[in-house]
Amino acid sequence: MISLLAFTALLLIVSIGSIQGFSSSSSIRIARMKTRLTPISIHQPSLQLSATPNDDDNNANDDNQNEPREEEDTAIDITVDPRLYRLRLPRATGIEWGTDLSFSFVYVRDMEPSGPAKLSRLIDKGDQICELRPVSKVSGDAVVPLIGASFDAVMNAYATLSNDVKKVDLVFFKGTKDELKDLCASTSSDANGDSTSDSSSNSNSNNNRGSKNGMVQITVIQNKGAKDEQIKVIETKEGANVRQTLVDNGINVYQSFTRWTNCKGKQLCGTCIVNVAEGSVDTNRKSMDEGSTLRENPDSYRLSCVTFAYGDVTVETFPPIEASQWTR
Repeated sequence: MISLLAFTALLLIVSIGSIQGFSSSSSIRIARMKTRLTPISIHQPSLQLSATPNDDDNNANDDNQNEPREEEDTAIDITVDPRLYRLRLPRATGIEWGTDLSFSFVYVRDMEPSGPAKLSRLIDKGDQICELRPVSKVSGDAVVPLIGASFDAVMNAYATLSNDVKKVDLVFFKGTKDELKDLCASTSSDANGDSTSDSSSNSNSNNNRGSKNGMVQITVIQNKGAKDEQIKVIETKEGANVRQTLVDNGINVYQSFTRWTNCKGKQLCGTCIVNVAEGSVDTNRKSMDEGSTLRENPDSYRLSCVTFAYGDVTVETFPPIEASQWTR
């Protein structure tokens, strides 16, 4: 009888120990699960707006970023250069923004086909954003300078608009990042009275960069060297897109089956290749994406969908291409 009681007591002690051990190990596992589910606090740096176009990505003035500057309250004078223009659009502009690897100097990468920007027929792909002014009677209409601003800064400028803002006034520049920087440098020098003679000489040396009435000529050589070679001269507005101009005038820039399978000028297929035989200096700079697409070909080869004419140019359609452009 005593042995039976002792055996029962021993079983009870072992059972209690097992339960405590299970409870302890379970607590450890639950604690580990809770540790894995704990969110990590990510501290992002505050957005900083750079409006110094003469310094590509220089942050030397970071200490003064939060200090108000007088020029930030002054709208851009678009009369200083014909490539500048101001446009009022709904808050939802229908613009897809882009930038190069510097993540500054934001430009129009694409537009929604039925969006306000596209329907305005004034904005072209590649145009640089320079200024934003909210149109509002409630929260005011302070100018937000965006020349040289980072991509995040431009997005933040839109994201922080008050709810009552339904429309915005935007200033664009039809040209490349470097051309915009040069324009800012020249206007700054003129304001300081340091480049009167330089401006005069530059004006004389650039007489062929667009005509006085804002029109340029695109000379198109079709089927060069063939029996059916044709030359057509098209007069169009300064800053016109080469592909769109040629297509609007019934000129095909696509070879073979890509005439029907191309991307319609959205810079996706890389098949609208032309050779800018003359006047390449009067076009926008070739981007890294375009350069990669046209590798193994002469520097004068361009994708016409992302090429803009700011002076008289001569282009050749159907130039001979290398193996990298297999889609042709």
